[in-house]
Amino acid sequence: MDPSQEQSAVSPGGAGDRGVLVEVLTKPGCHLCEEALAVATEACAEFALEPVEVDLSADPEALARHAEEIPVLRIDGRVRDFWRFDPIRLRRMLREATAR
Repeated sequence: MDPSQEQSAVSPGGAGDRGVLVEVLTKPGCHLCEEALAVATEACAEFALEPVEVDLSADPEALARHAEEIPVLRIDGRVRDFWRFDPIRLRRMLREATAR
């Protein structure tokens, strides 16, 4: 399965007021995941959004698929970034996503 088409662990209702779903795919004990979630939380707050943390340890197939990329950023189900999230780039992607 294409990673951009993985099923979200969150219903579409978790997408926020602007209909944009921001997910940070993580695993326990991942220091980069903690940093990425903090960057995503700060950037999302500027757009009245809240990122959803998706723990991949509950899904062995997804964990194997993203093993070398964790943490992973998905916006509306599409993989948009991984490892270290650039806050400037993330804000640009969120601006584009919320403008639709």
